[in-house]
Amino acid sequence: MSPPEHTPQSPADLASWLESKYSVTPNGFLPSAEPLAVLPDAYYQPWETLASSLPKLLQTNSFRAHVDAELPVLSTSRLQAEQEWRRAYLILTFATHAYIWGGDKPSEHLPPQITVPLLDISRHLDLPPAATYAATNLWNFRTTAEGAPFSDLDAIESLITFTGTPDESWFYAVSVALECEGGNVIPAMISAMNAIPNNDLAACRQNIAALHKLMASIRRVGDILDRMHERCGPDVFYHAIRPFLAGSKNMADAGLPRGVLYDQGDGQGDWLGLRGGSNGQSSLIQFFDIVLGVEHKATENQNSDLKKREDQELPFHEEVRAYMPGPHRRFLEYVRSLPSIRDFALQPMETDEATGEQEDEEDHELMAERGLLRSTFTRATRVLAGLRNKHLQIVARYIILPSRRQQQQVRSGLGQQPGQRNIGLAGVAWREPPQNPVAVPNNDVDGAANGGGAGGGERKRRMSETQLTGTGGTALMPFLKQVRDETVRAGRPDEVAIEA
Repeated sequence: MSPPEHTPQSPADLASWLESKYSVTPNGFLPSAEPLAVLPDAYYQPWETLASSLPKLLQTNSFRAHVDAELPVLSTSRLQAEQEWRRAYLILTFATHAYIWGGDKPSEHLPPQITVPLLDISRHLDLPPAATYAATNLWNFRTTAEGAPFSDLDAIESLITFTGTPDESWFYAVSVALECEGGNVIPAMISAMNAIPNNDLAACRQNIAALHKLMASIRRVGDILDRMHERCGPDVFYHAIRPFLAGSKNMADAGLPRGVLYDQGDGQGDWLGLRGGSNGQSSLIQFFDIVLGVEHKATENQNSDLKKREDQELPFHEEVRAYMPGPHRRFLEYVRSLPSIRDFALQPMETDEATGEQEDEEDHELMAERGLLRSTFTRATRVLAGLRNKHLQIVARYIILPSRRQQQQVRSGLGQQPGQRNIGLAGVAWREPPQNPVAVPNNDVDGAANGGGAGGGERKRRMSETQLTGTGGTALMPFLKQVRDETVRAGRPDEVAIEA
């Protein structure tokens, strides 16, 4: 299969083409330069004031009152450069989630001060009006050391947070660093996939080399992910940060049965149910999947009421592409149209047994390289599955175990923190996490990730954990385990290849 359009061959031309056509930079899906930290036009100072005051307003439970009484409806007509549109999107999507979740009860109504400009900005950027991964991570950072690469985790901090805690800044910074680290491999993979139609020794060797680069990149991404615990505490994340990342889709149990009304004034408005911010919206991780031919299907637990619906939903990985910046979404579509590394690596090994002819030296060398390509490809899928195992361990530590502690507090009569409600995510009011949480053995992390024991209490606990939803709206542990298993299966020649 030939690519649908000409792809530049030289590294310099390819890099320029990727950035101009798909906004894929030398930093991957991050911008080539730091995001704008302040809107330059003083007209937008009310937005900047809101952004800088966000943690304090949420802590004092006065964010909604401030927006309602003091925030004007500003026009987007004075936004100019793309960086300004992104900055405005960042501010107003954080304001959106702060308004919805920043109180003792969630608000199902968003005022025009937020929605009118946000809807315009979202149309411009081809993104939904919610705190997407692009908002919380891709366009929400600065470096603290001049000239530091965006992969230097120690030199990255967030521009806007809900809580003002170093934990939240670090949580987003980890994603920024891994995006940059992983994005470095994109040109090599594109060039290798474009070489596949040659079906020769050079193509085999180029794909082997690219897969080695990919494995090294994924391992470095995993090393960055392993640093999450250094400055982000599990209880701070679970109780203070995570609630604000929740969306308005499938949140009936939280008090949003219809989603949220985006009020545009004059009696106009639309009810929208949107997913919350999620690393599942990372174009980088989906890029890894596509180049390795990993196919994801809808899990039975993707939504608890899926079978009750007349309209079948798309698998999560396909649906969340609508939550990616438009150029990145189109880039993934382009990559899917390229020749498949999986098909190339796992194609049947040809021999000359039928004709009885002796293989010449060149054929023998090609067969040897194809065997090496196959084994390298299988190793690459296992390395990606290993990254997903790391993610499962993070989920166990930052969501499953804090959830258990919260449940044990309720059972022991300690109850929840004042103003908090259990919505399947965490309490929605900004509160400090419990100072003396009920202890859960640290060595139970693997049990949380992999199922644990089989006693009656254990079965009830595991059933409760399968009902936990991610901020993106999926049934958390079943979904993540399925994704990992699908990654492993992609490396097996007897599995059906992903359709381009």
